[in-house]
Amino acid sequence: MVGGALISVYPDDLTFLFELDKPCYCNLKVVNNSEHHVAFKVKTTSPRKYFVRPNASVVQPWDSCTITITLQSQKEYPPDMQSKDKFLIQSTRVAASTDMDEIPPDTFNKETDKVIEEMKLKVVYTLPSGSSDDSGVTSSANRSFKQGGDDLSMLKNASIEEIQTIQRLKDERDNNLQQNQQMQRELDMLRRRRSRKGDAGFSLTFAAFAGIIGLLVGLLMSLIFSSPPATT
Repeated sequence: MVGGALISVYPDDLTFLFELDKPCYCNLKVVNNSEHHVAFKVKTTSPRKYFVRPNASVVQPWDSCTITITLQSQKEYPPDMQSKDKFLIQSTRVAASTDMDEIPPDTFNKETDKVIEEMKLKVVYTLPSGSSDDSGVTSSANRSFKQGGDDLSMLKNASIEEIQTIQRLKDERDNNLQQNQQMQRELDMLRRRRSRKGDAGFSLTFAAFAGIIGLLVGLLMSLIFSSPPATT
């Protein structure tokens, strides 16, 4: 956790589970350590590469805010899986009446007398477990990622990976539900078609059977009434 007099930020680094042609996500928690309203703003050296929401807001006293940072889908792996991207989080005290959606543009202006805290975060890329190295990522680079941090950073990385795994599972669950619903609708349509065909076949058979019975009864009655009376 990176902390200052106004806010603390968790985790220390922005860790993304890197996958080609897929957006990657990372959550950043901003905690207000003071009894004042604090405004923050997130800046990055690669604004076209990342999508930050919210990129600026106001945190109430002793409250927190979660920021979702999205790494847009990439077509190729970075060299040696190293990122030179950086993030800067600025924070300062603001009035309690400050609207979080309409922060004044000069809030983070350093030319004023207000105190502005700044925190810098670096970006770390990790690979999904079991991924191959045919993308140009060497095994030595993978080992350096695994051995480069202490136990605390490993725990933080694990928590980010769990978040990504949960997101993928939710997406797969939604897709499976949609497929199951589509299959159920198709089965219902087949049942209705078979039901209509069965009813039509029964009606034709019954009509034919009734017609034959009618003919037999008519023939029998005709024979009875057309036969001559017996003589004594």
